[in-house]
Amino acid sequence: MPEGDTLWRTARRLNSALAGETLERADLRWGNLDGAVLRADVTTEVVARGKHILHRTAGGWTLHSHLRMEGQWRVAALGSSAEAAALRRHTLRAAVGTSQWTALGLRLGMLDLVRTDQEHRLVGHLGPDVLGPDWDAAQAAANLAAAGAAASELTIAAALLDQRLLAGVGTYWASEALFILRIHPWRPVSEIDADTLLTLTTRIHTLMSRGARNAIQSSTGLFQPGATSYVHGRSGRPCRRCGTTVRVAMAGQAPRERTIFSCPTCQGGLAPTDDGRPQRPLGSSPRRS
Repeated sequence: MPEGDTLWRTARRLNSALAGETLERADLRWGNLDGAVLRADVTTEVVARGKHILHRTAGGWTLHSHLRMEGQWRVAALGSSAEAAALRRHTLRAAVGTSQWTALGLRLGMLDLVRTDQEHRLVGHLGPDVLGPDWDAAQAAANLAAAGAAASELTIAAALLDQRLLAGVGTYWASEALFILRIHPWRPVSEIDADTLLTLTTRIHTLMSRGARNAIQSSTGLFQPGATSYVHGRSGRPCRRCGTTVRVAMAGQAPRERTIFSCPTCQGGLAPTDDGRPQRPLGSSPRRS
């Protein structure tokens, strides 16, 4: 699932194409949504809020979208072959355009049209946005601590993925930040001191802010294929720090479990559900005998 830095870049691209322009097209292919109220309206801004995108207009409307696992927004020139191809796709969920550009929402996971003063119904539950103007590392750390105090079994990996505590973090940045700080992903939040939680939320903000500026997501500072992460997507491969095999296991409770990558040596052991059996590199196929 795209994370906050990817959504931030997506919103910036949409804003660049649409802000200040009159909408000549608003085709919403989602249930009973009718984009007629958006036509002839003017886009004021398109912004990201955690993993959500908010397209606001001068008429007081907000087109809200969430990409989920496979969604994306593309921008194509009006009348281009790219626009024509996207408009023919059965996965198209929204086409919002001006006299120059068309924003095309494909395989979106959520799409809503609400009055802007009602946005809180959709995103009001979110914690501080790691890349937003409301970001407060201390508040995010306090939210984590409070959640841990309320649920003693809550692990730090699961807490980081809870968008109500801080918004925008997914499995990539959770795995990478926890590795960098040598924190065991399945350690209960209640066992982590306040200073460490603050260091963690501050480091996540630093990493994601850097990621928002780059077209390629990277925690290592390297952009060559295969070199962009320390542990994420690297199960079955040697840890870049100590050489131990990187592991992958689930964090969180059903049905919201998510995959987390870690190094058992650098981060203090295996996941509770990890039996220690060899894990092949992600994406590899078993050998045939």
